[in-house]
Amino acid sequence: MEIIDKALEFEQRKHTFKTTSERIESSREVKSLILSINDIYKKEKDPELMDLMKRLTVIKQKIEKRLKGRP
Repeated sequence: MEIIDKALEFEQRKHTFKTTSERIESSREVKSLILSINDIYKKEKDPELMDLMKRLTVIKQKIEKRLKGRP
């Protein structure tokens, strides 16, 4: 499955973002990956897909935390 391969590649990628636009772009990318995997998960109920979504969600949360900055 192409979506799962993209998600695994995203997970292995180094997450050092120099600019805000790179962070926004990667946040949107990981969000679309999570939603796509969720559609597959609804049909197959594979626990490995759920684990992958959880790992991607952690990455997404770290990116968004960095985007929001400190109060």
